[in-house]
Amino acid sequence: MMKLFSRFIFWISGWSLNANWPKGLKKAVLIAIPHTSNWDILYARAAFYLMDIPVRFTIKKEVMVGPLGWILSGLGAIPIDRKRIPGGRKQTYTEAMTQMLKEGDELVIMVTPEGTRKAVKKWKTGFYHTALGANVPIVVGYLDYKKKEAGIGPVIYPNGEMDAQIEEMKDFGRTVTGKHPEKGII
Repeated sequence: MMKLFSRFIFWISGWSLNANWPKGLKKAVLIAIPHTSNWDILYARAAFYLMDIPVRFTIKKEVMVGPLGWILSGLGAIPIDRKRIPGGRKQTYTEAMTQMLKEGDELVIMVTPEGTRKAVKKWKTGFYHTALGANVPIVVGYLDYKKKEAGIGPVIYPNGEMDAQIEEMKDFGRTVTGKHPEKGII
């Protein structure tokens, strides 16, 4: 049902798909760039349904209740429980996502590294630490509103050279145009 709806969204809006997901890749952190509009979730979610990629995204467990929880779960939301860990502190989102990826056989977690729809000079780095800790690649997903194209860009295998690798991802992100280009990657 969602795949059919996604086809309709792409057809009616004139979008195309660059569906070059790495063959056999079952676990990854997927960054969605640039994130400049609330419309991004519609096109990104539709693109991943069309590519048959079981993309999930994280959300606080407190939000996942009642009808809203059912809807969000259907769209791919997975609740993050920031339970207490040894030492008495709450685990971070990064620690929780790393653990999910280590334990799961097939899991792709989508993250927006900007953490907001506004232009930012510095990305949040939890996605990088998650991928490094879980020993999974970072796949760059993109939405190019100028071309009306959703797709998959570079696949980065974290090697600990975080700043250089994030700059490589940003360089790619600067080649695509967000819905609001002025809020794009700096």
